Amino acid sequence: MRQTLIVVGAAIIRDGHVLAAQRAEPRAVRGRWEFPGGKTEPGESPAEALVRECREELGVTVRPLEQVGDDVSLPELAERYSRPAVLRLLRADLRVGEPQALEHLAVRWVASGGLYGLDWMPADVPFLGALTPLLRAQESPA
Repeated sequence: MRQTLIVVGAAIIRDGHVLAAQRAEPRAVRGRWEFPGGKTEPGESPAEALVRECREELGVTVRPLEQVGDDVSLPELAERYSRPAVLRLLRADLRVGEPQALEHLAVRWVASGGLYGLDWMPADVPFLGALTPLLRAQESPA
């Protein structure tokens, strides 16, 4: 069996908020929210792919940290590429720049209380439970 295709997503957390990006393409999912990122290239680690994708999609430099939650299977992508495919979410620190929607309709910082109010891509939804305590740990007391 061919090597698993890893799609990485960035959980960029700042002050108790995580960055969400609103899809522009393809048309069928336009307007839905996701964690920015993309497919790893041949010979590229998930962490290297995350840095590259954040630079391309958001115009920022990030430092990849630990994985958040478990990998999520991507059956449609697996079928298209004839090999297993998973989405892996990596927590990341924003090092340089302010995120811009270079390839998305919009980007938004979301607190734990707003996570479930967005129309997320189905593959991103399983990560919300693992993200909630990470965000709450950084939230400022009211």
